Amino acid sequence: MIARHQPLTHPLPTLDFRETETAIRRIKVFFQDLLAAELNLLRVTAPLFVASGTGINDDLNGVERPVTFPIAALGGQQAEIVQSLAKWKRLKLAQHAFQPGEGLYTDMNAIRPDEELDALHSIYVDQWDWERVITSPERTVDFLHAMAQRVYRTIQRAEQYVGEIHPAIQPVLPETLPLFHTEELYRRFPDLSPQQREDRICEEHGAVFLRGIGAPLPDGEPHDGRAPDYDDWSTPAPGGPGLNGDILVWHPRIGRAVELSSMGIRVDAGVLRRQLALRGAEDRAELMFHRRLLAGELPLTVGGGIGQSRLCLFFLRKTHIREVQGIQIHWDPPGR
Repeated sequence: MIARHQPLTHPLPTLDFRETETAIRRIKVFFQDLLAAELNLLRVTAPLFVASGTGINDDLNGVERPVTFPIAALGGQQAEIVQSLAKWKRLKLAQHAFQPGEGLYTDMNAIRPDEELDALHSIYVDQWDWERVITSPERTVDFLHAMAQRVYRTIQRAEQYVGEIHPAIQPVLPETLPLFHTEELYRRFPDLSPQQREDRICEEHGAVFLRGIGAPLPDGEPHDGRAPDYDDWSTPAPGGPGLNGDILVWHPRIGRAVELSSMGIRVDAGVLRRQLALRGAEDRAELMFHRRLLAGELPLTVGGGIGQSRLCLFFLRKTHIREVQGIQIHWDPPGR
């Protein structure tokens, strides 16, 4: 019996092009229906671009450049291809008066031209972006972890479904999703890089929820970057600051951790001011989205993104993201 969180010791049958494309369609239909039922989400249509200068587009780590273009019919007004919809979703929830416990999800397609390309990263990003209204007492680590477990339960059920339609693909996800903090990994593995820490903890457990993405570690550097205006990564909480995190799983074929979902409790007005100051980005408070949030016009929310290509890569035991995307521009490391 192969341990659930250990690399496979025998080759898996490789799905051909037709089998792969059929499986991708079935996974996407199955997964989004499960997610919507699990989190009480309404599907809404996503924009491909948003107006520049509004603060709606996701700045990711705060340094990535969006693809921009002028709209001739609007006198050359600039628009941006979305990088994700973390802030757009919150505006939509406010616009349509969603209540606590209700939410939405959307089938998002984005372009991230500054992405560092490798077997898991592409400039094209397809993900289910979801957002749900919460109450002030729910802004806790326990609630965040409970939401992560519900997303993970959906991922587990989808992996079992893939095993049913392709019996040669053995489910490997463990039953539980343990919670770790980035500072805990820093102290346990001080000589390893953030990616190597993720690999080590995922190899040990099979899947984890890693909290505190964006907050500085003892060496002054964050585990990974986060923009200051959507996830709350600075609020003091049990075990250190941060009310956000990533669901990471161990890929049994390539032998490394794969991030399937990034999620978090979103900033409120006080946290937004603090994080803008921490990043020296106070000028963003004048943008439309930020003004509305600071004025108390947007609901408290929790939300995240779940990578569609990443899920398919993991479920179908592929080793490169190009195997589950139509895009032809990919970087291959030397010697591949």
